[in-house]
Amino acid sequence: MCRTLAAFPTTCLERAKEFKTRLGIFLHKSELGSDTGSVGKFEWNSKHNKESRNFSEDVLGWRESFDSLLSSRNGVAAFHAFLKTEFSEENLEFWLACEEFKKLRSATKLASRAHKIFDEFIRSEAPKEVNIDHETRELTRTNVQAATSTCFDVAQGKTRTLMEKDSYPRFLKSSAYRDLAAQASATLASPSSCGPEPLHT
Repeated sequence: MCRTLAAFPTTCLERAKEFKTRLGIFLHKSELGSDTGSVGKFEWNSKHNKESRNFSEDVLGWRESFDSLLSSRNGVAAFHAFLKTEFSEENLEFWLACEEFKKLRSATKLASRAHKIFDEFIRSEAPKEVNIDHETRELTRTNVQAATSTCFDVAQGKTRTLMEKDSYPRFLKSSAYRDLAAQASATLASPSSCGPEPLHT
């Protein structure tokens, strides 16, 4: 995930694609501005079950805090899909890459991966350049020269704060998420009703 999301077999990118395909949310930027959105394209279970209730609880949990969203696989997938409609997915992809980077234990792999992350997200004119200040960019450049598992911490923290204060509120206010949350609430309020079919990854 440090190189690109597509480099991993079960990635957030794949989950975002599945989320969009199966639930029909955030497929097109124009849908986010419409009242109807595309939540009507939900697949519904033939009967209410525990799994759909768990999925509904998960959906509603995304609005509790940004941490709750990031700790949910479906939440990250939905947020990533939303960011793609705004052409601003690079901050989340960088954050996810850093999370995977921290799990590396080999010094050789740390060094190699650090340079790849820097080239993809941090350097000026990088393919997926994240929005950080010059001081943080230069600090990260220095840190990468002697890579440790914490060399991206400052940059990662700043991109996380930016997402939490900027993109996350827009995600929660999007008509697609609001409709999804409304249906999830209805599912939990009516035990006999049908609920949105949860994702299977």
